Amino acid sequence: MASLSLTLFLLFSCFLCFINAFLVLGFRSNFASFPVAKDVATLQYVARVSHGSPLRPADLVVDLGGSFLWMDCDSGDVSSSNGFISSCSVNCSRAKFHEPGSKTCLLNTNCHVFPDNGVTGLTSVGELVEDIVAVDSVDRLKEGEITSVDHFLFSCAPSFHLQGLASGAKGMVGLGKSSISLPSQLSSSIGHPQKFSLCLPSSSSSSNGVLVTGSGDTLFGAKITRSLEYTPLVIKQNGYSIHVQSIKINGRRLGFHVEGGLEAKLSTTVPYTTMESSIYATFCKAYVEAAALMNMTRVATVAPFGLCFSSEGGLVPEIDLVLQSEMVKWRIQGRHSMVKVSQERICLGVLDGGLEQGSPIVIGGLQMEDNLLEFDLESSMLGFGSSLLLKGTTCSSSLQDSKLKQLIPRFSGGQPLTPVAIGLPPPPRLSFLPLASLLLFIFSFGDVGDPEFFYTTL
Repeated sequence: MASLSLTLFLLFSCFLCFINAFLVLGFRSNFASFPVAKDVATLQYVARVSHGSPLRPADLVVDLGGSFLWMDCDSGDVSSSNGFISSCSVNCSRAKFHEPGSKTCLLNTNCHVFPDNGVTGLTSVGELVEDIVAVDSVDRLKEGEITSVDHFLFSCAPSFHLQGLASGAKGMVGLGKSSISLPSQLSSSIGHPQKFSLCLPSSSSSSNGVLVTGSGDTLFGAKITRSLEYTPLVIKQNGYSIHVQSIKINGRRLGFHVEGGLEAKLSTTVPYTTMESSIYATFCKAYVEAAALMNMTRVATVAPFGLCFSSEGGLVPEIDLVLQSEMVKWRIQGRHSMVKVSQERICLGVLDGGLEQGSPIVIGGLQMEDNLLEFDLESSMLGFGSSLLLKGTTCSSSLQDSKLKQLIPRFSGGQPLTPVAIGLPPPPRLSFLPLASLLLFIFSFGDVGDPEFFYTTL
């Protein structure tokens, strides 16, 4: 009798595990996408997140180095689904995992976190809250079904913390490697891979860019995603970096070498690439020599740029960031290296970052625009490709499905963006292998009716 009861108990436990796996897999999604627009006045990139009850949109500046989403909660209507997080809760511990002294808490008090303004560098005190994030579910057959992600964690920040952000922005959306960043929360809530893709729009584009959490294959198509090159991604608490072994201008290597390569941080809050002063001086000297060989004419500079040229001619030197090998290069050319400041003048979009710049190189927004970047957090790799402009397309127009394109409409200076779209993959194929393996294990190592075997196995 004991043997039969124990056997039934084990079978029932396996069945519950199987059902739980079915429920999780049944709600899996392979991507969620957010439209991104460029604010011409500040050169910042703004995504829209729809949240709360009743549903309301929030325009948020994209911050690759941000730890979490934060916004001004005082302006506008109050959400009925908004709730404060206790300082002694598990979610508070998750949010403050990297903060010193975060293990202490006080009963009946709210959880306080410290949102960073990635533009001004200022930090303030905010309260951790949870609310609903609404999405439009989309697949190949239908679109427009509203889905919600419950208990999404973010921080409320004081209104003065919006200083320096694009007009109309209500906060910032952090994409950093933290347990409560946007990619991390959507990955655990929706079930897509631990990765996100970013395709920033240029000011000259007639369409938006896009932020994709999860797999971008469905949106951009295999032709584009499989053409990406990959380089190791350095993941830190305050953002993402890659290692640059050398820099070439028109194929000529610059005359400096740093053991292990130069660290190049990727930033969406810096409009142009900046270099530490000594590196910048060497870079500028080589660039001027290459420009002279191409008969480019230097003209007076315009702040904040350090090098300007006559716009006559059209061709400009090519810049190569050589990564882990000579075969893997991030090429910067054309409008990704030059800024048109007038009809007669173009200026180099690489600036002097000063002697105390944190990273030797900071790759800014201009050099990332209309270039699909895939941040694979599971494998710590960055996927990048040549400019989509060279292929005669832009971020939005390269979307794979015409229905998905309709969700990323044209945007210009403050006009509404659409809610986030979430893509649903085909029905999951469930495997009985884990269940069969467990049963085989149980019945292969003795008499399951023997209590001594049971406790020894556990």
